[in-house]
Amino acid sequence: MVLEKLGSSLRDTLQKVTNALFVDEKLVNELVKDIQKALLQADVNVKLVFELSKRIKERALKEEAPGSIGKKDWLVKIVYDELVKFLGEEQKAIAIDPKKKPFVLMMVGLFGAGKTTSIGKISKFYSKRGYKIAALGLDVHRPAASEQLEQVCKSVGVQSFVNKKEKDPLKIIKEFEKNFPKYDVLIVDTAGRDALSEDLIEELRKVDKKLSPDEKLLVMAADIGQAAQQQAQAFHDTVNITGVVITKLDGTAKGGGALSACAITGAKIVFVGVGEKPEDLEEFKPKNFVGRLLGLGDIEALLEKAKDAMTEDEAQDLGKKLLKGEFNLIDLYEQMQAMKKMGSFSKLLEMVPGMGQLKLPKELLNVQEGKLERWKHIMNSMTKKELEDPELISGSRIERIAKGSGTNPGNVKDLIKQYRQGKKMMKMMKGGKGMDQMMKKIGSMKGMMG
Repeated sequence: MVLEKLGSSLRDTLQKVTNALFVDEKLVNELVKDIQKALLQADVNVKLVFELSKRIKERALKEEAPGSIGKKDWLVKIVYDELVKFLGEEQKAIAIDPKKKPFVLMMVGLFGAGKTTSIGKISKFYSKRGYKIAALGLDVHRPAASEQLEQVCKSVGVQSFVNKKEKDPLKIIKEFEKNFPKYDVLIVDTAGRDALSEDLIEELRKVDKKLSPDEKLLVMAADIGQAAQQQAQAFHDTVNITGVVITKLDGTAKGGGALSACAITGAKIVFVGVGEKPEDLEEFKPKNFVGRLLGLGDIEALLEKAKDAMTEDEAQDLGKKLLKGEFNLIDLYEQMQAMKKMGSFSKLLEMVPGMGQLKLPKELLNVQEGKLERWKHIMNSMTKKELEDPELISGSRIERIAKGSGTNPGNVKDLIKQYRQGKKMMKMMKGGKGMDQMMKKIGSMKGMMG
């Protein structure tokens, strides 16, 4: 889950507001103190934390809630607004100029930040949107950098230009530059270091001057901590970065250092990496990001993933079954397959309003490919009646199905258990205890927050 610890802390803090009898100065002070603690633990810059919490407190104590909105909801909205403002105004995706061939994206960053992996993800992102992509390898110092770039590009089906023997990046550019106009976008992998040294600065400036990139993206790992500010400023002074890519936001990293570094330098976050797969890259949208942190979901990102995983008809059919809260084993298998294409179940749930807080069984969230294949064999050994009504399956039927599918009774029971858990969750989504009210409230909050 993206910044799981910070999100959990913020949601717990806002839950205190929800549970409070009324809003007064004492509640506001407690809220501000809890937010400060959550942000500081996430490595957010101290000065920025106090500036942010000061604005929240001033607004909470001075502003009157509009007549149609309760004081508690208004307090939550203030927190939401200020966090969005802290992360920056809405940033549009990098617009590729069709008149430029190629449109050049130059990636900069230190060792271990994830530049090469990000190049693969960004290549896939723009390839899916119809652009012809190539990558240029100018990381001439790191051992095996060229091989890694080749492998990453091959995995996403884009061209890579590398020279494994040449150590002068300007000579590599000259060697391949006649090929560049064949592509819509050229993504450039530059050298990194353990620290931003004088020779690296000079090399980056030469490459910058030679290529005149349209965008210069700084790649920073979410686990960089408080060093992020100094690093971001140094790269900005060197090549005037135009955007930031934050990687490893899906791990246990605190992430606040990288986020606050962007606030300090004024550079906008363009993309965030939320996993290891090529498709685990998202455009950074502050409103959506804060919505997920606070448990308000991110329907826009969910729909974007759904487009890549299933047809419109399949999506509509899945939606109808979700609304019914009822499905059989075939539905379960098809839904799990579709969700597997979209990414991990836990990541999907945090995009659904109100669902990110649910504590679901780990086995429900981690359906592996091998398990799906085993399920397929098990279901092929069932009768039509059993597939349509899994509650019939017990005792001798389990033994028969296991034998016919080449599995064991435990595997069959595991499938039935998964089905029951899935059915229970769908009923909760449809309108189990308290869910309807929570969904309505979240809906009104999202409308209020735009």
